Amino acid sequence: MERRFPRLVASCLAIVLIATAARAEKPHAAEAAAAAAPAADHDATFDAEATYRLQPGDFVEVSVWKEDNLKKELLVRPDGGLTFPLAGDLKVSGHTTVEVSHELEARLGKYFADVTVNVAVLQINGNQIYVVGKVNKPGVYKFDRAVDVMQALSLAGGTMEFAGVDDIRIIRRGPDGRQVVFPFAYSDVARGRRLEQNIVLRSGDTLVVP
Repeated sequence: MERRFPRLVASCLAIVLIATAARAEKPHAAEAAAAAAPAADHDATFDAEATYRLQPGDFVEVSVWKEDNLKKELLVRPDGGLTFPLAGDLKVSGHTTVEVSHELEARLGKYFADVTVNVAVLQINGNQIYVVGKVNKPGVYKFDRAVDVMQALSLAGGTMEFAGVDDIRIIRRGPDGRQVVFPFAYSDVARGRRLEQNIVLRSGDTLVVP
């Protein structure tokens, strides 16, 4: 009986150690899964925000498969349109390159069978906002994805010491030429309050920091 007791103790210790190791591994697996899930969500959000919509001033390249003579580099006009051979005039401002490709394919389908059109952005000139007033780096900022007010202030290097951060204004000109003003109180948004003020800016918006 005395000889069996040390063996019994050793066996019990071994079982305890194995169980402890198993419990220790489970949290690590859960943490790894939790870390992987947000990464996937972030990538999906990034892809959605990266869908660029053309604006006046942008340069695009339009090419038609197997039709080398229809490869053109074009400027989006101030009225938001462009002209392409056989397709005529079409409005592209506010549309993605995929949408423009589909429209051109529909129009060129009258002349070519199984037509495939590719539209690529060569230079982004039209999607821009203006940040003026008491910021460290006032100027014109081009962007190819959604930018809100807080992000625009960051691009401009933040506000200066005596800036009226709670009296910031966003000036937007509508299609009819009328201007609309949106108020922005930095202190509220920085504290997580009235977040609806942190609007997504549109091309042509002017951010004024008094």
